[in-house]
Amino acid sequence: MFYEIRDYHYRRDIFQDYKRWAEQLAVPVLRKHLDVVGFWLDSGSTPEITGSDPIESPIGSANVTWIIRWPSKQAREAGLARLVDAEDWKQVWAQHPDADGYLQMSARFMEETP
Repeated sequence: MFYEIRDYHYRRDIFQDYKRWAEQLAVPVLRKHLDVVGFWLDSGSTPEITGSDPIESPIGSANVTWIIRWPSKQAREAGLARLVDAEDWKQVWAQHPDADGYLQMSARFMEETP
């Protein structure tokens, strides 16, 4: 299996609006169309940044993280294309509090270890 870990830095000033949208509208539709392993929203706790060369981002830590399981990278491309064309997702996206509010988005691709 192939795992996609998505991290979003969403506008903190309207994060509560985003959180409501995600919980009530987006996540149920995402789970319907994708193999969502989990979807996590910032709890408000202070992040812990450690290591031998810690770097704190000027936009803060990601406040949204979710993981999607895919059979392959090709399946991911096809699955995301189907999602954006799905009528129920278009309706959800039209209610987004601010689609331009993503300060940064990243996707990482991982393989599970045995």
